[in-house]
Amino acid sequence: MRLLPAPLASVMAANKRLEELLDVVVSQGGSDLHIFAGGSPMLRVSGALISLNKYPALTPAETEEMLKSIVPSDRWATFERDQSIDLSYAHQADQRFRVNGYYAQGATALAFRLIPRAISTFTELNLPTILEVFTQREQGFFLVVGPVGQGKSTTLATMIDRINDSRAEHILTIEDPVEYVFTPKRSLIHQREVHIDTPDFHAALQGAFREDVDVIMVGEMRDYETISSAVTAAETGHLVFSTLHTNNAAQTIDRIIDMFPAEQQGQVRVQLAGSLAGIFSQRLIPRVSGGLIPAYELLINNNAVSTLIRDGRTHEISTVIQTSSQEGMIDMDRSLAELVRRGEVTAEHAYEHAMDPKTFEHYL
Repeated sequence: MRLLPAPLASVMAANKRLEELLDVVVSQGGSDLHIFAGGSPMLRVSGALISLNKYPALTPAETEEMLKSIVPSDRWATFERDQSIDLSYAHQADQRFRVNGYYAQGATALAFRLIPRAISTFTELNLPTILEVFTQREQGFFLVVGPVGQGKSTTLATMIDRINDSRAEHILTIEDPVEYVFTPKRSLIHQREVHIDTPDFHAALQGAFREDVDVIMVGEMRDYETISSAVTAAETGHLVFSTLHTNNAAQTIDRIIDMFPAEQQGQVRVQLAGSLAGIFSQRLIPRVSGGLIPAYELLINNNAVSTLIRDGRTHEISTVIQTSSQEGMIDMDRSLAELVRRGEVTAEHAYEHAMDPKTFEHYL
């Protein structure tokens, strides 16, 4: 029997252990898996972390080998230099994970996020059907925002797939890494992964202007160059979707503008006032019956909102949302109160996510 070289054998053994842990994520209905040195792996189910105590604590060498078993060899040096790496990983025949590898106290750690196999509908995700209106626009800038782990990517995937179902368009997604894999239906879809298909988000966006693209989905807007190109794309006839790690619509607008040099911020306000279609903020709340359900805020850019953006009066946007439900806008505190009234979530859980506790109590 031919023996494998010791380093290769240890990496293969680490990959086998990793595959077993990923099987646990799927079988237990988990969303995330955390692997780190000095402790047992931890699984997140319905928002709560659970220690997998049946598995022994891992050593730094073992966690490094697990990551090395799934990182392409030509990217390992990049991980060692940057001390962090993002990638997607195919598990078994039909399961995919988004992976982040990083260092914690000098040892390698890994975070896995399970990407559902099927792209859900608005109804299945308990999202408002008004989101479909934004998938039928010819151009504009639509953002899905919220903290990490609140379902932003899933919501965007549903919106993109609705376009794919209903319109013959050229759709480009730019992601780091690619998460949901779309099957072309009526649309032509190209998915570009940063570090594999393009050096960065900005370069891919610049290329989109020469690729006869109708719809662009940017996985995350991380810097001034990406945001600038996305706003320009929306102004020049494209329908652009993206995400930001912000809490609400007003904060999102301020974050975008603050990324630009002071001398450019006035012009950016004008551009954003004209190109913004809407901002959807969401939170996943523990459901009484188990699992998670979204609460949300929706800003629709009308004349009043556009004027507030141009004039730098973003602090007044929340009031516009609260008083514009007849136009389809949705207030987060009202959304939370509605979930409580329907018995979907407890008042305690809803209160934790309220934007303004007094407003939330008033809606109750």
